[in-house]
Amino acid sequence: NGMRVEARGTVSLYEPRGDYQLNVESLRHAGLGTLHEAFLRLKAKLESEGLFDPAAKRPIPRYPQSIAIITSGQAAALRDVLATLARRAPHIPLQVVPTPVQGDGAGARIAAAFGTLMAQPEAQRPDVVLLVRGGGSLEDLWAFNEECVARAIHACPVAVICGVGHETDITIADFARSE
Repeated sequence: NGMRVEARGTVSLYEPRGDYQLNVESLRHAGLGTLHEAFLRLKAKLESEGLFDPAAKRPIPRYPQSIAIITSGQAAALRDVLATLARRAPHIPLQVVPTPVQGDGAGARIAAAFGTLMAQPEAQRPDVVLLVRGGGSLEDLWAFNEECVARAIHACPVAVICGVGHETDITIADFARSE
């Protein structure tokens, strides 16, 4: 979806139904695609505003006292994070903020989840926020490429660790996160 391609082929008619068909013989990229171009434009804009400046990032505490997790309540990524933390740091209190991480309005809901966490009294705020989601296509991960999410991460007064997608996936949230 969103990819620009050049196709070479033939047009034929399937006579029993009167349907035209496009028989593609070869296909090649004809640009980066609208989503990738939007990603690059937003990245350049936010970078020029200093949102990705290393000096503005919060350090990750060596021994966090509490952790909040922003992700879908049904996500496999949540189960993985909870299992890992139960095994490695069962003493750390966790706060899960169930939030849609895909689809229409997901970016705004992720940004609102940061606002909800930071609206808590300072003594109840987590030391670290984990923003997590498993892998997917560029379209599936698009909520993490929205400007409101990058600004929410940047404005968050505590360290934010972004664990979105697979190793090869890169989102705007990755650039806005803490060191």
